[in-house]
Amino acid sequence: MSGGTVSQLILVVEDEEAIRELIGINLQAAGCRVDFAVDGTQALEKVKTIHPDLILLDWMLPGLDGLDVLRRLKADSKLAVIPVMMLTAKSEESDIVLGLEMGAADYLTKPFSNKVLIARIRAILRREAPEPEEENIRYVGLTLTPGQRRAVLDKKEIVLTTGEFDLLALLCARPGHVYTRAQIVARVRGEGYPVTDRAVDVQIVALRRKLGTFGERLETVRGVGYRMRA
Repeated sequence: MSGGTVSQLILVVEDEEAIRELIGINLQAAGCRVDFAVDGTQALEKVKTIHPDLILLDWMLPGLDGLDVLRRLKADSKLAVIPVMMLTAKSEESDIVLGLEMGAADYLTKPFSNKVLIARIRAILRREAPEPEEENIRYVGLTLTPGQRRAVLDKKEIVLTTGEFDLLALLCARPGHVYTRAQIVARVRGEGYPVTDRAVDVQIVALRRKLGTFGERLETVRGVGYRMRA
């Protein structure tokens, strides 16, 4: 894909043949390698063998639906780091929040523009690309390594989604600085990204849960936003 030196491998999980083929054609035209799965069970089997750089996951699948697949991926420490974009006809805010809360890196509703799909994929892969030149971010007993997307708290590694890592890195880089929800979306996702304030709140809750007592340092500034305690 344009912008990288290696052709990324994307697994498309979609049961409708016409949609699957169209997505595949557009991804290949954008320079990606593509593999396919037609249901949730096949998707989980393929992920373990091909280790894709990104998964495009339809919500409504026969057998295991997309949320079940996502849940199982995020429960496996070796697979949890693979970014997942949900593709679905479900467009209610509650559905979007649920997908993001469960660890999806992005959420695109059907019908969608192929140009938008490719742009979203590029945005995710840019966030996932290793950046070894970046310095580690250290905050109290927490060390964040951006190039490896690795978070270590008191010598124990914590598995974070891409969005959770980026949000935590943003806050830890400037302890005491208050970021509004809009600023968080703009910094972590990019200007104009269609994520609701509620989705930011959901990620904060998920971070606090994963950080345990350390998560108490992630403070809510009522009516404004969030900060890491100075």
